[in-house]
Amino acid sequence: MVWLKRLIACSAALLIGAAGWLWLTMLSPWFYERPTHLPVIEERTHSVFVYGTLRYLPVRWVVMGSSGNPQPARLEGFKKQGLDLTPDTHSHVEGLRLEVTADQLLRLDRYERLGIRYERVKQTLTDGSTAWVYLRLPTLSQLLNSSPVQPVALVP
Repeated sequence: MVWLKRLIACSAALLIGAAGWLWLTMLSPWFYERPTHLPVIEERTHSVFVYGTLRYLPVRWVVMGSSGNPQPARLEGFKKQGLDLTPDTHSHVEGLRLEVTADQLLRLDRYERLGIRYERVKQTLTDGSTAWVYLRLPTLSQLLNSSPVQPVALVP
């Protein structure tokens, strides 16, 4: 009987922790403020190509409040590395194309930390349609460690 009480207590703590994390990530006024340089989102339906965690229905419901009417889609010229895309002319990425409202796109921007972690770029999918794709912004260490195209010799 003691193990049942512990199991219930651990499950409740896990559930409260997950709910708190989701609230902080998706709804709280802290931890993300949309950068002022980003353009205003047009009030219309937008297409978004998703290739990572947003492929899963429960994540989409928590993030945007709907399924987004997912359709299978493919993006040429990129490869997936973890949860990011990198250009690669000989590769492609399988994912979903979602149809979202302006409010849902704003919620996706918050989830992806638009302007801080990712940028949203229009790309043409294999079927010829265009969709927004979230691409990782370079980190400071990547910018600092980039090597010059030509080596530089220092002559005394």
